Amino acid sequence: MTRYPLTWLYVPGDRPHVVAKALVAGADVVVIDLEDAVAPDRKECARAATAELLAQRQPVPVHVRVNALDGPWAAADLAALNGLPGLSGLRLPKVTAPEQVRQVAVATPVPLHALLESALGIEHAYAIATAHPALRGISLGEADLRADLGVRADAGLDWPRSRVVVAARAAGLAPPPQSVHPDVRDLDGLAASCARGRALGFLGRAAIHPRQLPVIERAYLPTPAEIEHAETITQAAARGQGAQALPDGRFVDAAAVALARRTLSLAHGT
Repeated sequence: MTRYPLTWLYVPGDRPHVVAKALVAGADVVVIDLEDAVAPDRKECARAATAELLAQRQPVPVHVRVNALDGPWAAADLAALNGLPGLSGLRLPKVTAPEQVRQVAVATPVPLHALLESALGIEHAYAIATAHPALRGISLGEADLRADLGVRADAGLDWPRSRVVVAARAAGLAPPPQSVHPDVRDLDGLAASCARGRALGFLGRAAIHPRQLPVIERAYLPTPAEIEHAETITQAAARGQGAQALPDGRFVDAAAVALARRTLSLAHGT
């Protein structure tokens, strides 16, 4: 894959037949979940099934969300997954401090992604984002964050969402993907939420059902009008130096050119 992933499909680790379907569902990344989606009495089963699968390379990148690092199952998760050829990354839940990332990074040679799911995690967002070179991304776990903050209205998450976007950018990481939209039947609501997330600076989104994937991809890929606008700006920039105005009155400067190039890169998968 040459572009940033846009779709991250979560699937329970204790349901191998569902995992097999997810691998061919069209997601950019499949995330096998050993944490919230798996009951305590199924943890060992999920871990063993995931390790067996990832003993072989898979047709798409596969990440695993391990159990909480300060809980009773994470050490066994990490030990079972270490060195498996089919593992493309680890997603670390409920991260609150950079030391947690560093402890995993020194023992596990795969890219890491930290999930910030509490007020303390949000407060430490930049420190976590810069904790170790193995960390490739940060994102929110909004269900737990809502509970921690006592937030009911969606607007209550606007500041944490912007905080994680800014922290990722400041650390030189990829733009974070949005957290899941929990109602798998509400595709119109998903599209509207994606549009809001894109406006805030997110790129792509986690999903919990394959039917959500095309909605997310459409929402985050540039529209034909956006591509045309970006091409006009880059063509104008190629003709002259410095800031300039287009015939229709739009202003072109270095910041506009940078944004246009990012749009075209996303559109063309480069």
